[in-house]
Amino acid sequence: MGLAQKIVLVTSGQPSLNPRLVKEADALTDAGYEVVVIYQYWNNWGTNLDNELLKTKRWKAYRVGGSPNDQKLIYWYTRLQHKLANSLLQLLTPKGFLAEAAIGRCCFLLAKKAQSIKADLYIGHNLAALPAVVKAARHNIGKCGFDAEDFHRYEESDDKNDPKVKLRISIEDRYVDQLDYLNSASPLIDQAYRSLYPSIRGASILNVFSRQTNDIELKNENGVLRLFWFSQTVGTNRGLEQVIEAMGLCKRHAIELHLLGAHTVEVKAYFNDIAHKNGLKKEVIFYYPPVTEKEIFAFAKQFDVGLATETGYPKNRDICLTNKIFTYVKAGLATLASNTTAQRLLMESFPNMGYVFENTVSLAELLTNYAIDTAGLKAQQEKAFQYAQSELNWEREQKKFLAIIRQTI
Repeated sequence: MGLAQKIVLVTSGQPSLNPRLVKEADALTDAGYEVVVIYQYWNNWGTNLDNELLKTKRWKAYRVGGSPNDQKLIYWYTRLQHKLANSLLQLLTPKGFLAEAAIGRCCFLLAKKAQSIKADLYIGHNLAALPAVVKAARHNIGKCGFDAEDFHRYEESDDKNDPKVKLRISIEDRYVDQLDYLNSASPLIDQAYRSLYPSIRGASILNVFSRQTNDIELKNENGVLRLFWFSQTVGTNRGLEQVIEAMGLCKRHAIELHLLGAHTVEVKAYFNDIAHKNGLKKEVIFYYPPVTEKEIFAFAKQFDVGLATETGYPKNRDICLTNKIFTYVKAGLATLASNTTAQRLLMESFPNMGYVFENTVSLAELLTNYAIDTAGLKAQQEKAFQYAQSELNWEREQKKFLAIIRQTI
């Protein structure tokens, strides 16, 4: 392998909002490849985080499509085009120009920029980047791959007649067979794509993080059990309603819920209202703005239990493994995971680092158990930390990722 080999990663999101892309870009740079990242504006707080993140990276990054703050004309033009295309999906079959205009605001601009950079390999992240990497590889006689962090066709619905499902199926069916590899973020997503496209090779690359050396400490010595959940956005129908209801069933124990992510006044009022209706009178829910990936682990370590509350619907939520659960593992938190197929299999494969809950009542019983049995909680925290050091870490997973890259180019 020579230093001149170039790899372009393309995403329809932003680097700070896609830790998986950043890990791949860093790994490729460390392995001696010249790396370029192409991305688009998603939101202001992500842009602020990008500004700090990109200062620390050795790879180049280019943003396309403008933003509300600069290059406003192209930003609003692409927004209008994207909105119009999605409106037409209610009437027309999603294919060709219409499908690509509807799948992402900057689908065409991502492709144009990728085609302008001659590289050995183009890797797409998020479905709107899939056409871009295939077109760029074809234009520059290179190779292309895709990283499926989700089972994209069923991200929003399981209804095959849903216009958004039809759109995603159209994009996947047009471009996936032209890929040189497709990696997935969970074994079950990998199986799902293999069943659809059996000729495509690839691997399951878990959403884990690098090892850390800091020891863990039991945090709830003051008698308060602190639960932690995070995402880019704190929103409804993410399983948090069930957590608050379960807390209401064990009011005699001191339990707090800490939520990190972009949130609105309306969302806070919504969850606080649920808390009050379930008899939680005093303040037990705390809200925090987003932080960088580098900061998330230190932030998470102040809590006791991480919540992985996937609802199991649509299908993608049943078979995906998000970076939440692996963040908890690295931070040395015990994990309470909802009973989705993917999460159940993970917790069975790595036992004694937490529990799977079935419903509100079983969740309340597990919360009560943690509040009473601090020694058992400590044992699960230590087990999670051990897994992060030995097996569930990026040092192991990146070997699989880099092996696929070497085989491809």
